[in-house]
Amino acid sequence: MKTRLFRSTLMAALIAQAFSFSHTAAAADKIIKIDGSSTVYPITEAVAEEFQRSKGVKVTVGESGTGGGFKKFCRGETDISDASRPISQKEMDACKEGGVQFIELPIAYDALTVVVNSKNDWVKQITVAELKKIWEPGSKVKNWKEVNATYPDKAINLYGPGTASGTFDYFTEAINGKAKSSRTDYTPSEDDNVLVQGAAGNVGGMAYFGLAYYLENTDKLRAVPVVSKEGGKGVLPSEATVMDGTYQPLSRPIFIYVNATSAAFKPEVKAFVNYYLENAPELVKEVKYVPLPKADYAAVKEHFKAMKPGTGFNGTSEVGVKITDLLSRIK
Repeated sequence: MKTRLFRSTLMAALIAQAFSFSHTAAAADKIIKIDGSSTVYPITEAVAEEFQRSKGVKVTVGESGTGGGFKKFCRGETDISDASRPISQKEMDACKEGGVQFIELPIAYDALTVVVNSKNDWVKQITVAELKKIWEPGSKVKNWKEVNATYPDKAINLYGPGTASGTFDYFTEAINGKAKSSRTDYTPSEDDNVLVQGAAGNVGGMAYFGLAYYLENTDKLRAVPVVSKEGGKGVLPSEATVMDGTYQPLSRPIFIYVNATSAAFKPEVKAFVNYYLENAPELVKEVKYVPLPKADYAAVKEHFKAMKPGTGFNGTSEVGVKITDLLSRIK
């Protein structure tokens, strides 16, 4: 009797072990593919690491820029696309042609940060008009004295995102009045760390990128307060100034776009997005971005639960948009 019981117990253990192994193997075979914005990358990478650790599902996260990510997404090559700006009309058309419906989910706020070399002691603040003078198409500004007569006669060296970047699109929309409208004689890169190194290595350097990359490099760079209104006072980017609306026009929502078919038919994708939204407040802060208010995260969760495809934008960025207003536009 004892032998039979032992064999029965052993068999049950082996079956359970085999089931556990096959379940783990099945999970490991599942892959969630993500690509897109280098700005959103740190958040998604943090979520992916935690999700893989707890769920055993492989998640790959690329950073080919918002535009590069949308190209892959609209061809059906990825399940999720990180984006630091809304999807454009051209990209919507590409997704329609590729048979890809998408769910637009705001996941955090970012503050585009204008930075100069830490040894630059002459720029105390900068106006939107001065930023436009520097960055507008055809700008001939090559010296800091040409920006402001009180500045030294020192060459200005510019570093900024490449044209596939959502940060580039948003900055040019907010400062120059039209997305992708910019001078071209600057050093571009889709890698924000390259921009950090450029401005940090040149006393006359200036760059712009997401707040998180500045906060990681405060020993090398100095953020410049931005004056949004004539006669106003410069405001530095921070969680407080983004949340109270005083850091304008360079604060913006950032997004993930989810392939609606993947969300509906790949349980691991749905689980990942739910995990993302549930843990976003903590992980967004951890990687030094600005979380949405609790009420906005609740609204985004409900929006994903309803699986509402489409966008709340009309193919361009919109300065100062509220998350609840954005979601309510998608019927």
